[in-house]
Amino acid sequence: MKKAIFIGSVGCGKTTLSQKLKGEELSYNKTQAIEFYDQIIDTPGEFIQHRNYYSALLTTAVEAQVIVLMASATEKKQTFSPLFAAAFAKPCIGIVTKIDLAEKEDIERTKKQLSLAGAKKFFMISAVENQGIDELKAYLEESKGEQDK
Repeated sequence: MKKAIFIGSVGCGKTTLSQKLKGEELSYNKTQAIEFYDQIIDTPGEFIQHRNYYSALLTTAVEAQVIVLMASATEKKQTFSPLFAAAFAKPCIGIVTKIDLAEKEDIERTKKQLSLAGAKKFFMISAVENQGIDELKAYLEESKGEQDK
C-alpha cells in the first residue's frame, strides 16, 4: 500500500477512515498531533484550518506517496483553497466522507470543492457503512505507474 497523508478539517473522518483501513474498531479519537502509521499519516484538522500550520503539512507530506484531501459531505464550508494540492507536487486524491449522512447534491458540491483544490481522482466513503472502502484500498494498493494513468 502506498503511504498516504490524510488532510482535512476537524471532524471530517480522517481518523475514522484510518481506523477502518487498519481493520480497527471504529471509535472517536480526536487527533491532537500528527500520527504516523505504517501506510497512513493522520493529521489534526487544525493543520488545514489554520494557515500557520501549512508548513507542517508540507514538511510531513514528504513522507507520503499520495496526498489525500478529505472533506465531509455534511460540511457546507470550503476547507481547501483553490489549487491547494499544487504545493505538494505529488499525486492527489479527494475523498468525500460521510456520504451516508448527505444528499446527492451535498456529495457533488463537496467533490467539486476537492476538485478545485487539485484532487484528480475521487472516492465516496462511508466508513460506518463500509461504502467505498474496497475501492480506496484497491487504489492505494496499485503500483505507482498504474496510479498515474
